[in-house]
Order: sequence, then C-alpha cells, then structure tokens
Amino acid sequence: MKNLRRLSGVFLFVLIPTLAFFAASAMGNEPVAGGAFSKGEALFNANCSKCHGVRGTGTDKGPPLVHRIYHPNHHSDLSFQWAVERGATAHHWRFGNMPPIKGLTRQDVDLIIKYVRDLQKDAGIF
Repeated sequence: MKNLRRLSGVFLFVLIPTLAFFAASAMGNEPVAGGAFSKGEALFNANCSKCHGVRGTGTDKGPPLVHRIYHPNHHSDLSFQWAVERGATAHHWRFGNMPPIKGLTRQDVDLIIKYVRDLQKDAGIF
C-alpha cells in the first residue's frame, strides 16, 4: 500500500507535468508558462509580417520563411540574425534586398527565429 501511494505521488507530481510538457512541445509550442513562442510571434508580427506575411507565409513584398529554402541546413539561425542586423541581398527571390531591421535586440531576434523554426517544424520542413 505504501508503494502504491508513493507511485501515485510520483505520477501526480512528476509524470503529469512531464507529459504535459512533451505534449505541448509536440504541438510546436512551448508550455504557456515559457511564453517564448508567444513573444516570438508578437515580435514577428510587429517587425516581419509586413513583408514575410502572417505566420511567415510571404507577401508580394517578401518571401515566405516557412519554406524549404529556409531549412536550418541552408539558412542557419545566424543567417537570420545577420539579415536582421545587416540586411540581406536578394539571392533566392525577386523581392529586392532586405534592409536591416532597427530596434531589435539579438534576444528579440532569437525569439523570432524560434517562432519561425516552430512554424517550419509544424509545416514538416524539418
């Protein structure tokens, strides 16, 4: 009986939160408490969506970031950092050059990258 109580305590305080974390991760989002996905989404919407579209689907002003061309093996996270910091010369698309985006910290861009990578995973890009 003592072992059964111990197991139920382990289940309630260890297994359930662990399962909830992995279920949220499998959906491509962090648990609500982490909030990195929501912060990245808000930063993306405020700074990137005008050209790259809602959820990175692209517009007539900029390419989709949820696209196989932006797979991490082809465009690393550092290349996204540099594009925001330095701008980017058009090389895959005919939208023209991307200007640097002012007012974002490296941490802001890290959150945006995490958001885009989560969208890419959800789309089966990697």
